[in-house]
Amino acid sequence: MLSVRDRIQQQIFRLNGLASNDFDLSRPEGDPGLYGPDSVIWRVHGDFSSMLCGGISALLMQMLHPLALAGVWDHSTFREDMMGRLRRTSQFIAVTTFGNTADANTLIERVKRIHLQVTGIDAMGTPYAASDPALLTWVHVAETSRFLASHLRYKNPQFSLAEQDRYYAEAAVVAEALGAANVPKTVQAVEGYLQSLQPELRCDERTREVLTLLLQAPAPSWQAGPAMHAMMMAGIELLPEWAQQQFGFRFSPLKRMLIRKRLNFLAALLRWCIRNGAYHRAMRRVGREA
Repeated sequence: MLSVRDRIQQQIFRLNGLASNDFDLSRPEGDPGLYGPDSVIWRVHGDFSSMLCGGISALLMQMLHPLALAGVWDHSTFREDMMGRLRRTSQFIAVTTFGNTADANTLIERVKRIHLQVTGIDAMGTPYAASDPALLTWVHVAETSRFLASHLRYKNPQFSLAEQDRYYAEAAVVAEALGAANVPKTVQAVEGYLQSLQPELRCDERTREVLTLLLQAPAPSWQAGPAMHAMMMAGIELLPEWAQQQFGFRFSPLKRMLIRKRLNFLAALLRWCIRNGAYHRAMRRVGREA
């Protein structure tokens, strides 16, 4: 009979795609993948708790771009399967970060082929294509900026500026392999990029529906419901202030404190439960202890 700790770990693996065993992160032995164990990105992406919070925040931030929203709205099954979309995104990040070199490149090429089929016209009549280098850069920066923000808040507040810059430079490898162009690779460059994109962003009826669907997404079990709600609220509160305002959120200092305290408690619990995650499997593959 599985312990509570093991049951929680299984539910997490169903959320992040590891339960499907589509890719074996533990093989072949010695293959460092695209980055290897000494990379900064292994440290940032290796903490599931902060990554999940950052991933929720990233999805909402990405949807503020009308062309990114249109692509998801027209071509994704997120309205019927929000958790499935999060799971597929999580699997892509896990395999490209921690998988062996062949699997990482296979998944990148698969996503590139999918992107070629995602074209259309947004709600304002502007054509879009998921393979557009500029749009790929937006999706990447929105994602990595939230992952790093979550890591700084909920895992390692002492992460140095040099390490943060290195994270952005390493993460750009996959973004550029997907076709992104002019990818910012330092904290300063990312901040400047986000500031420059703000005039193009908007929160409309469709964006708010994405938020509603995310908040109403079913938890993997009734016991996980409160934890998922705490994670969702932490993801929203992790958004930059200007993005929170676009969504219409205003958090009092007390509310912010409570959200962060709940997430810190939840993160500690999840870290205790996860003993065979993507980071652990990859570390064993390269002959190191996690």
